[in-house]
Amino acid sequence: MSTATPQKFEFQAEIKQLLDIVIHSLYTEKEIFVRELVSNASDALEKLRHLQLTEKDVHDDNLPLEIAITTDDKAKTVTIQDFGLGMTREELIQNLGTIAHSGSKQFLKALGESGAKNSNLIGQFGVGFYSAFMVAKSVKVYSHSWRKDAPGHVWSSDGSGSYEIEEVDGQRRGAKIVVELKDECAEFAQDWKLKEILTRYSAFVGFPITLNGEKITTVQALWLRNKSEIKDEEYTEFYKFQAHAHDAPRYRLHFNADAPLTINALVFVPQENTEKLGFARLEPSVALYCRKVLIDAQPKDLLPEWLRFLKGVIDSEDLPLNISRETMQDKALLDKLGKVITKRFLKLLEEESAQRADAYNEFYAQFGIFLKEGAALDFTHKDQLVKLLRWESSLTEKGKTTSLADYVSRLKDGQKEIYYLVAPNREAIESGPYLEGFKARNLEVLFCYEAVDEYVFNNVREFDGKKFLSADHSDVKLEDVPQQGEALSEADVKDLTKWLKDALGAQVAEVKSSDRLVGSPALATNADKFASPMMRRMMKAMKKPGEADEPVKVNLEINPRHAVIKKLHALRAADADKAELVAEQLLDNALIAAGLLEDPSRMVARLNKLLESV
Repeated sequence: MSTATPQKFEFQAEIKQLLDIVIHSLYTEKEIFVRELVSNASDALEKLRHLQLTEKDVHDDNLPLEIAITTDDKAKTVTIQDFGLGMTREELIQNLGTIAHSGSKQFLKALGESGAKNSNLIGQFGVGFYSAFMVAKSVKVYSHSWRKDAPGHVWSSDGSGSYEIEEVDGQRRGAKIVVELKDECAEFAQDWKLKEILTRYSAFVGFPITLNGEKITTVQALWLRNKSEIKDEEYTEFYKFQAHAHDAPRYRLHFNADAPLTINALVFVPQENTEKLGFARLEPSVALYCRKVLIDAQPKDLLPEWLRFLKGVIDSEDLPLNISRETMQDKALLDKLGKVITKRFLKLLEEESAQRADAYNEFYAQFGIFLKEGAALDFTHKDQLVKLLRWESSLTEKGKTTSLADYVSRLKDGQKEIYYLVAPNREAIESGPYLEGFKARNLEVLFCYEAVDEYVFNNVREFDGKKFLSADHSDVKLEDVPQQGEALSEADVKDLTKWLKDALGAQVAEVKSSDRLVGSPALATNADKFASPMMRRMMKAMKKPGEADEPVKVNLEINPRHAVIKKLHALRAADADKAELVAEQLLDNALIAAGLLEDPSRMVARLNKLLESV
């Protein structure tokens, strides 16, 4: 019941400017007004909770610290009430009608000074409050201060340039905001709509929330609690809620920091890599919060792209946001926040790989592809990531892996390269001709089964001063080792290699005697290091329809001790035509072993001719 005549006030010019910005251009989603008003209510309750520790004479001191929301779809209203700090008449004018305390002046200044830090813009009642005018025909704020001797008031405005304040009786402590919705925004008076918005944006508010008398499920903000007080079961339940998961996380990282930024982070590694299972590319899933209020559920610029498999929450009080909490004004600070999280996560993986190798290998089997992506593309964290990579090798059992550091620890004296071979599986490598020269010399070779491996080696280039070199590349130079069997003479080898080059023509760049073959007659090496089988398939997939493929460019190496090569040398004089067919078949066999034969049709016709001569 009113006890005085309403008094009318004009908004200050800056408030009019602010309202225009809020209503027409600031927020991308109108539903944000619910988040803002609930956040303000939570702040008012938090302030009252601290004030009750020092003040004994508090108005309506037995009221519960909670937020009550009601909707009326017929009247098209949304009411948000808290029993928090409340406001006096003077505070209503200061916070809602002037720039003195609302933070509006600082915000308007920040619009012209990109990156200006202003933490007061977060949680101030008179700031996000104005978002209500995006959806409102009118807004009324009923409020009673915590001070017992202060009367209650109602503040009302349609946002057009003025507001009224009137004294009212019977008002409980705190604030009750009644938003009368515009016709086109009537959906916000629907119970289901408000419930969906509250679940998305206000799940971690620290006070109970009710909607039309029904309690809205809120989750404790575990990231703000002390790690020593949290049970594993609580972490698992939080992960299930945040990640929409049904199992326990594989790893978790929970840490708090005060410098260089105030950070409270809780992130998880899931059990499965859904990209590996054939599902769509993952989207960023570490949500960004500021004091328990959601800023962005999928921030694309917070963490590196290769960390898109992480789930969880990062909360920082240092974010310089405008009042919408949507637009970052300081990209450099966001980058710094992401680097802190990334560094801590990499440290966690380093510790796990050293202390719990089996569990780390299980993680790596699922998520190693992301670490490889980071090693190839993330220059900032490349060195840390490379140390975490794992591969099988010629010295490990099938299914067992080794790190680059362990590989280097086993280098032979004078070895300056880290050798690797790329193939679909271990069997393809071990049955091919490229490994035999290295095995004969007891040189370790990394076995790489993913196309990205070669991309990693080409971008990283070296580790601990040792360059990466594909074992099938023509640049490989191996020391001499004792060979079994009698070889063709140097003169015969010279004649044969020249004849092969002439017979094979443009199909080969060079033909020479091999120092790496033991049990195979010939092998093809990449004359171009970017023309490996997997790389060629990647480039071929990127070509436009009808675009011609680049011809395969290889060097052919022959084993002068092998029976096939000796017979070919003799066949040249006895049957030149048949010798030429054998030479072409020898090349195709080498291309098959290299994974470079793309059209077998000519080979089939040639084999039929050779069979006819048997």
